[in-house]
Amino acid sequence: MTLLVSTHLQSLERLKSAKALTLGETMTTIGQTLPLGGAGILDRERIIATAGFNRWLVPPAALCIHLCIGMAYGFSVFWLPLSRTIPNAPACTDLAVELFSTGCNWRVASLGWMYTLFFVVLGVAAALWGGWLERAGPRKAGVVAALCWCGGLLLGSIGVYTHQLWLMWLGSGVIGGIGLGLGYISPVSTLVKWFPDRRGMATGMAIMGFGGGAMIGSPLADMLMNYYKTPTSVGVWETFLTMGAIYFCFMMIGAFRYRVPPAGWRPDGWTPPSENKAMISQHHVHLRDAHKTKQFWLIWLVLCMNVSAGIGIIGMASPMLQEIFAGSLIGQAGVKFAQLTPEQRTAIAAIAAGFTGLLSLFNIGGRFFWASLSDYIGRKNTYFCFFLIGIACYALAPTFADMGSKLLFVAAFCIILSMYGGGFATVPAYLADMFGTQFVGAIHGRLLTAWSTAGILGPVVVNYMREFQLAAGVPRDQLYNTTSYILCSMLVIGLICNYLIKPVDPKWHMSADEVAKLQAASANSASATPTGSFGIGKGGFDVQAALFWAFVGIPLAWGVWITLKSAARIF
Repeated sequence: MTLLVSTHLQSLERLKSAKALTLGETMTTIGQTLPLGGAGILDRERIIATAGFNRWLVPPAALCIHLCIGMAYGFSVFWLPLSRTIPNAPACTDLAVELFSTGCNWRVASLGWMYTLFFVVLGVAAALWGGWLERAGPRKAGVVAALCWCGGLLLGSIGVYTHQLWLMWLGSGVIGGIGLGLGYISPVSTLVKWFPDRRGMATGMAIMGFGGGAMIGSPLADMLMNYYKTPTSVGVWETFLTMGAIYFCFMMIGAFRYRVPPAGWRPDGWTPPSENKAMISQHHVHLRDAHKTKQFWLIWLVLCMNVSAGIGIIGMASPMLQEIFAGSLIGQAGVKFAQLTPEQRTAIAAIAAGFTGLLSLFNIGGRFFWASLSDYIGRKNTYFCFFLIGIACYALAPTFADMGSKLLFVAAFCIILSMYGGGFATVPAYLADMFGTQFVGAIHGRLLTAWSTAGILGPVVVNYMREFQLAAGVPRDQLYNTTSYILCSMLVIGLICNYLIKPVDPKWHMSADEVAKLQAASANSASATPTGSFGIGKGGFDVQAALFWAFVGIPLAWGVWITLKSAARIF
């Protein structure tokens, strides 16, 4: 015991005397001071796969985390209940008062800032700590993500219980947003290395979960709020606690199932593409140099434009369908939105919720479909599809609305949202093709600042254009015509940027010795396993992998079923 205490004191002295430590270095140092029983359990060296490991166990581990943090998309289910937490109280009128007051109800607009916090902090966290993640490994990052995301829900529940909006913003928004960033990028580098033969499909499987999180979480949250609701409580703080506990269990299972391949591993029977495949590099670019290349910033703009065009529609999908089609949604063709009775507006709101759910379903399916397709047609060609088809869909949407065709209008936006999701899932493979796999997770983290930018740009364009048109007296069924053409122009910018992307200049490539040193630094005896000896090539999808897939697939299937039932009411 004396020796253990002495060791801890020495470690703390080393921490105290250090001039400056990054968050990642601090985490690593603290982890090394743990008692022997838990020493290194989260370290990257402890999760290098050994002979017999099945690579098909890694994607469902990533899904365990992404299905939980994906609930960020579904937080709007809490806005109306949270705006009624104090019975018979008026709505707050001033944000400065609203942050701390316990005597007035929060406004939906103020609660909606949670979305901005989620995606801005996500991008910042991924950019700041992506390099640490590459060194620490996906397990440690997954555990930290679970602590932040679920801890944020815990603080958020305290904020709801004490009616402190600032605490909910800090807990669920900022701390939870850090969990989103680390959880989102935690599997990217690992999956790309496990599936060099199917980079797009592998990242598509995992990132699909982020789109599916709300599809499971939203109906679950609704059920829990109804269960916990009492005359004095709307059931939100209890729901936060319950979902936080459920998510923590799922995320820890995912984090502890992560494994990384040993250096130099490749699937049985697979050989790297030949050097004449110019858009798939066999070299690596260091994290310190990636942002100095024009390819990084072109891909940044490609992602930003694709996301901006889609994310604004997600936030306005429900009112857009209601205002454009109004009475025709309930068999009252020709009845404008302003002519509807309160009861009719309630009815069409329920139908529009189905439209939102259907968009979520295509968002999820697009992540897997387009990312998998990119393995065959290439990442650049896949993004050409996104922009060309997207431009056509946005340009034709006003025409479909004028025709009164709900089917064509809904189909156009479902295709757009499939490509919105597909853009997220394809970009990690695009980065791996351009910059190699050595630092792809950290580079992807920095690239996600494009998402943070788009999270502000897209909604601002859609929301403010709607308000401007409304103030100018434009009929509600034509409010979104100009917006569609503006979003078209964004996609044109993305199309041009994608066209300009060429292979990275060889001057940025790391030398073979530099790569070997980095790989040796993170290797241990497990890395001596010969290439292709894991038995995870063809036919590697065994019973254990099937059971793990069922573990994450059953909740996802339930969410799909609920969504389809809701969406069926549109037609």
